[in-house]
Amino acid sequence: MTRFSLILGRFSVPASIVALLLLSTAAAASWFEDVQSIMGTRIHAELWADEAAVAEPVLAAMMTEMRRIEDAYSPYLPDSELSALNAHAANGWMTVSAELFELLDKSREVSQMTHGAFDITYASVGRYYDYREGTRPDNELLETAIKAINYRYVELDAMTRSVRFARPEVYVDLGGIAKGYAVDRCIQIMVDAGIAHGSVSAGGDSRILGDRRGKPWTVGVRDPRREGAMAAVLPLTDTAVSTSGDYERFFEQDGVRYHHILDPSTGDSARGSWSVTILGPETTFTDALSTSVFVLGPEKGMELVNRLPGIDAIVIDAQGRLRYSTELAELAPVD
Repeated sequence: MTRFSLILGRFSVPASIVALLLLSTAAAASWFEDVQSIMGTRIHAELWADEAAVAEPVLAAMMTEMRRIEDAYSPYLPDSELSALNAHAANGWMTVSAELFELLDKSREVSQMTHGAFDITYASVGRYYDYREGTRPDNELLETAIKAINYRYVELDAMTRSVRFARPEVYVDLGGIAKGYAVDRCIQIMVDAGIAHGSVSAGGDSRILGDRRGKPWTVGVRDPRREGAMAAVLPLTDTAVSTSGDYERFFEQDGVRYHHILDPSTGDSARGSWSVTILGPETTFTDALSTSVFVLGPEKGMELVNRLPGIDAIVIDAQGRLRYSTELAELAPVD
């Protein structure tokens, strides 16, 4: 029994004062948040907790987990496990951590499902693009490097948890799945801590836990061609959302937009869409699938989405038209 309860038990307290005491106790519960720059993007975590002493360790643990994943799987950090893989896997079988093996295996599954539209070896060409400097590989380099793009060149041995590259020019980047995985890991940290309401976002990848205390969370789909404008607003609960767009990292040259979502079959930017938003249960998958649908284009991409249970999509095509997957189309506003 708490001291608060004992006091009420010993004295006759007017109902109005009891109400005030209860209100002040409830007021300690609140929304808590943290925003940091990790993994090359803005990380925003928000949760509901009874007090700061509960919320702050959970927020800190999530940011620590984000940094751990960045340290392990960034291709730009020379000491990361992914950099070690790129440096040595072409020389023979290499044992990797269980986590990296799982990410590689999940990537292969999505590659098989999308017939190669998702392919982590796209970086065999992608590493020669510099979006800040506005440079791209010339035709000769592109013709050579594209021969190393094929997810099948990343060979996995589950018995020994080993990986090797079938060609020396192969280079992998987990940018199409790692941020989604990091968001899922942070949601699990909240769940393990007993948090029932919260959200985590990492750039274009977000996941919502529960609702917003009796109301849905609101997630906006950015208008790809109007800064600060929204093309759609989605009321959501317990949902993962990932958006891939041609406006995130790009440069224009001779009237052509070159952006970071490359078509593995050409080594050039995919141009059938301006943005793709995928909704589903886990961000690891929605992250990879948003890239896949962008590469496939609106028609083939929607065909894939409509075959997948529990998955929805909003595509803004290259003419700026909004397209919805079958279930969402029933709820979408009529023009």
